[in-house]
Amino acid sequence: MGKFSRLGNDLYNGRKSIDFVGRKWLWYIVSAVIIAAAILGLSVKGLDMGIEFVGGAEYKVTGLAADQATQSEADNLRDAVAGTGIEAAQQVTVTTSGQNSLVVQVKPVTASENRQITEVILDETGASASDLQTTSVGPSWGKEVAKRSAIGLVVFLVLVVLFIWAYFREWKMSVAAIVALAHDILITVGVYALSGFEVTPATVTGILTILGFSLYDTVVVFDKVRENTKNLRESRTTYAKAANLAVNQTLVRSINTSIVALIPVGAILYVSAVYLGASTLKDLSLALFVGMAAGAYSSIFIATPLLVQMKAGETDVMQAEKRDKARQKALEADRYAAVPTFTEDMPVRASDDIDDDDDDDERPAGPATAPPRAPEASNRGRIAPAARGPVGPSNAAGRQQPTRQPKSKRGKK
Repeated sequence: MGKFSRLGNDLYNGRKSIDFVGRKWLWYIVSAVIIAAAILGLSVKGLDMGIEFVGGAEYKVTGLAADQATQSEADNLRDAVAGTGIEAAQQVTVTTSGQNSLVVQVKPVTASENRQITEVILDETGASASDLQTTSVGPSWGKEVAKRSAIGLVVFLVLVVLFIWAYFREWKMSVAAIVALAHDILITVGVYALSGFEVTPATVTGILTILGFSLYDTVVVFDKVRENTKNLRESRTTYAKAANLAVNQTLVRSINTSIVALIPVGAILYVSAVYLGASTLKDLSLALFVGMAAGAYSSIFIATPLLVQMKAGETDVMQAEKRDKARQKALEADRYAAVPTFTEDMPVRASDDIDDDDDDDERPAGPATAPPRAPEASNRGRIAPAARGPVGPSNAAGRQQPTRQPKSKRGKK
């Protein structure tokens, strides 16, 4: 068993614990700083909306040879259009379409700018005017796309609230999950503004996808919280401790899931941004990468601590806190009350300084080492207190003490 596996096992069994709930204000401050940077990026740079949302012009060149409709030719055409100096063409998008076509998309342009871009496209590709199709995308269509995207987002959030409430029977879990989702959306949108990437329908698809990923991770953690806090009186713990244990128990799983998901998305983001230039893959992968990372963070550091904070005023939770404080006070009065009773089936653990190898299961474990004993406390616990003075004579010493005879001799003289 490797060190990481042993760490996961110790976190699950409670032998080791990271205080996520107790340090909630630290996580809140970190999130506040990131969100402030995202809001600053939105207010200063804003979002670069694609032609699907603000309108624009689309040029499609057909009838090209197979060696012309390539990504390298698309990159050359993009540089040529951007080199015209037209402001609307600085964020030009050039993609391949089929085996013999190229598609150029720019922001809304005037008639003179349209003629200039048309001449550059024909000169660069060598196509004739009959092979070039120009389509204008009006802003009204873009507004309709934005409206439908907002409706889809609102419907998704409403369904999330209803699902969590119906599954957990706890509206506070729904609120905590929605706050975590809003946290992820705001960070993703802020990173988009700071990066200068164009917002396209692929971006909206990526945001909706990462909402589902974040929700999945949060539901897994909340399910473990519900399992640990089902019977607080019988489990002899508090809601905060049980919820913190749930986060520790799912921590390794969340890390593994996030890393496995982020590695391929990061590879797609690198290839699309460095080698493919402007493409829908770049927009989709950036939203996925940022959203997945933010979702993994919010499900651990935001959702559960916020849930514990919201439930702190409930009667059952407050009573569990009082019982825990009473138990802690009793343990401080008698420190030996917490010492477990020795049994023959107690596990024997090796010293922690022994390195883990693949074949450590075959190696016999070393002798168990007991922790050092604390110094004996006088006048407390099981230590007899010192005598306060000499023992004086007692009047009862001269009385005849009762004796007990066997049953066979009772009544006989």
